[in-house]
Amino acid sequence: MRLTLCLLLSSVACGAHAAAIDLAHPTPAVRITPANASLDPTVRKAADGSELVAVTFQPAAAPAITLAPGSGTGSGSNAGAGAGSRAPAGAAKEQCAWAWPANGTLRLTVQNGMPWPVTLIVDVASGEKHLKATVGLPPGPPQVLSVPLSATSPRAFGMQVGPPMPFDDGKVKRIVATFTEGAIDPAKVTGVTLSMPQPGAAQTVLFGSVDAVAGDADLKAAYTGIVDKYGQFTRGSWPEKIDSDEALKARAIAPKGAPATSGESGGKAAGLDRFGGRTDLPAMQASGFFRVQKQGERWWLVSPEGHAFFSLGVNAVNHTDGRAYVQGREFMFADTSGANGPFGGTSDSRSDNGSQRDNGMNHGRWWDVYANNVARTLGNNYDNAWRRRTLDRLKAWRFNTLGNWSDPGFADDKRMAYTVPILIHGDFNTVSTGYDYWGRMPDPFDPRFEKATQQAVANATKDKANDPWLLGYFADNELAWAGQGPQGRWALAVGSLAQGPQSPAKQAFIASLKKTHGDAATFAKAWGLNNLTDWKQLEASGFKAPDPSEAHPAVAADYIAFLKLFAGQYFNTVARTLKKADPHHLFLGGRLAVRTPEVEEMSAKYTDVTSINTYTDLPEHGFDVAEFKKWDKPVMITEFHFGSSDRGPFGNGVAAVASEEERGKAYTRFVDAAAASGVVVGTHWFQYVDQPVTGRILDGENSHIGLVGITDIPFEGFTRAVTETNARVGGGSGGGSQR
Repeated sequence: MRLTLCLLLSSVACGAHAAAIDLAHPTPAVRITPANASLDPTVRKAADGSELVAVTFQPAAAPAITLAPGSGTGSGSNAGAGAGSRAPAGAAKEQCAWAWPANGTLRLTVQNGMPWPVTLIVDVASGEKHLKATVGLPPGPPQVLSVPLSATSPRAFGMQVGPPMPFDDGKVKRIVATFTEGAIDPAKVTGVTLSMPQPGAAQTVLFGSVDAVAGDADLKAAYTGIVDKYGQFTRGSWPEKIDSDEALKARAIAPKGAPATSGESGGKAAGLDRFGGRTDLPAMQASGFFRVQKQGERWWLVSPEGHAFFSLGVNAVNHTDGRAYVQGREFMFADTSGANGPFGGTSDSRSDNGSQRDNGMNHGRWWDVYANNVARTLGNNYDNAWRRRTLDRLKAWRFNTLGNWSDPGFADDKRMAYTVPILIHGDFNTVSTGYDYWGRMPDPFDPRFEKATQQAVANATKDKANDPWLLGYFADNELAWAGQGPQGRWALAVGSLAQGPQSPAKQAFIASLKKTHGDAATFAKAWGLNNLTDWKQLEASGFKAPDPSEAHPAVAADYIAFLKLFAGQYFNTVARTLKKADPHHLFLGGRLAVRTPEVEEMSAKYTDVTSINTYTDLPEHGFDVAEFKKWDKPVMITEFHFGSSDRGPFGNGVAAVASEEERGKAYTRFVDAAAASGVVVGTHWFQYVDQPVTGRILDGENSHIGLVGITDIPFEGFTRAVTETNARVGGGSGGGSQR
C-alpha cells in the first residue's frame, strides 16, 4: 500500500480543517513556492510503492521550497504545473493557517536523490514564530522524516548526543529530528520551508506527502531499546561488540601486557628507570621526588631518580565512570535489572550549573554499566584484580602516569606515578561569569577562601608528602575564568563589579581602580561613565560595567590588571598553602579550560607547571606556545582526546575524527607535536573508558573516547598506535602485547 502522509490544512477556505496533501498530486489547497530550487512534477514510484516528486536545490545561499496553505485562489494549481513555478501575482493576500495537533509530529516522506549524504533544513512557521530542525539524509530508499513540533534535544533525554539516524522501527526506515529549536503555535501554522545550507552543486531530493500527527511517539521510538544488557548500542555493530558472557570473558580477560623486549624485567621498560624516567638522556639531579627542570632548550619533568620524564597519562582510570541514569528512562534499556542489584544506586545531578541547565532525566536510580561488565569477568569483588589488569594494560601501552579522577587505590600499587586533586569547597563568596559550567568562580579575596584552601590542601596531602610516586597536585578543575562570546574575556571583571559592596572581589577591584585613577571624576572620564560622580555609585549592587572600546582604552587596561590580580591571588594562595603542607611535590596548576591570557600568565608565575585542558588537533592550536616560551615556563596538557562515532556511543568527543582508525593517527600527531614544543612536559588522555551510550550521570556526556569500551574490551587498533607513539616519546622500547 502506498504511504500517504496527510497534512491537516484548509481545504479551500482559510480556517477549515482536514484535507490531505500529497506533493506528487498537489491541489489548490497548498501553495508551493520555490526559491533557487525547481520542482519536477513527474511522479516517480519507489520500490515500496510510494510516489515522489523531485526537487532540485541549486547552488545558492539557501535554496528552498516552501509549502503554505492556499486560499482557494488557484495558486496551488499553478505551483504544481511545472518546475520552479511560483504563486501568481494576483493571489489572495489573506494569510491562511493549518491547524495542527498540539505537541504533535510533522512527518514527511523523503528520499535522497544523490549518491552521498545531504543536509536538509526543515523550518515550520507560525507567522513570525519558527521551529527548525536540521537533519542528514543518507542515500538509499525512501524514509519517513519525523520532526517534533516543539523544541527538543538529546539533553532533554539526559544525553549530549542523540542516537544516529536513520533507524528501522520494524515498519519503515525513519529519521527523527532529535534536535529542534524554536516554538510555534501549532494551531496556526503558516508554512513549511525545506532548504539546504549553500550546496556547492545542484542537489536533488524526492518528496512524497506530509502529515501532522498527534503525540511524540516517533521521538520516543528513536530512544527506545537503544542499550543492551552489556551497555552497548543495540542498533549498530563494530569489531569489539559482544553478544554473550562467554564472548565478554574471552575478550576482556586477555593476556597481561607483556614486557616490550626480552631485556626488560619487573615491568620496567628498557631505557627507563623504575618511575619511567629516560636513562638514555643525560641525567639530572635526583631529589627523591618528581620535579621540573629545563635542560638545554627544553623543559622536562624529572623522575625521583634524576632522569628526564615526559608524563604520558590517562584521566579517569576508575570503575565508577560508567554510571548512567535508568529512572525515567527505562524504555531506553533492553534490560534494567542491573540497576536493581549491587551495580545500582541513586543520585541527583540537578543544579544551576551550566552543565545541567538544559539536562533532563538527570536524577534517580542509576546503573553502573562498566562495573557490571567488570564483575562479569572478575567477580563481584573485583577491585584489586581490576587494578592489576588495568595497570598491566596501561604499562603495556607505555603510559607512565595516572591522571586526574583516577582511583586513589592505585597509589598503593607503587608501579605508576599518580596525581591528586585539591578540591576547594566552602562558604566563601563566588563570582558568576555567565558561563559557570561547573559552577561559579571562587572569590580568592575572601578570607574564607584561604581557610577553605587550607582544609582542602590538608585533605589532599594526607599521607602523601613522602611518597615518591606522587607526581603532583592539581587545584580545582576547569574553573570559569571567562565567559562566552566576544566579550567573554572580561566576564570575571564584569561579574565582580556587578556584585554588591560586600563582595571581596569587588572591593579588591575598586581598590585597584582607585589606585590607578585617583579620584572618581578621573575614573569616570577614562571609562566614559558620564553619570558617575562618586565611588559609591560603583559600589552599588548590579553595576553594569561597560565593554572595552577604542574610545576608552582604559576599560580594557583596567580589566586586564584586575584579571591578573584575581588569578594571582588565587594561584598564590593555593601555592603558599600547598608548599607549606608539602614542600616536596609539584603544584601542577588549575587544569585550565575556559581561560584568558591573564590567567595563563599568573599560573605560569605561581605554579610549577601550568596545566591546560585543550581539545584541539595540535597543542599549539589550544594555547599560546610562544607566550610560554617567552615566560620560560613549562606546560602540561592534562586533557585531550579524539573520538569517533563508530564504536557505539553516539558522540565523537570534543575533538572529533572520522573513524576509529583516525583516532590513532590524531593521537600520534598531537603527542609528537607536544613533545617537540620544548615547553610541554606531558600529555594526559581523557579518558580510560568509553562513556555510557545514554550519558554519564555527571552531565550526560556520551562519547566514544576511551582506550577501552564500556565492556572493558580494549580498542586494539587505537591502543597499538598509542603504544608506538608513547614508546617513542617516553623513551621505552616498543612492541609487546597491546591487550
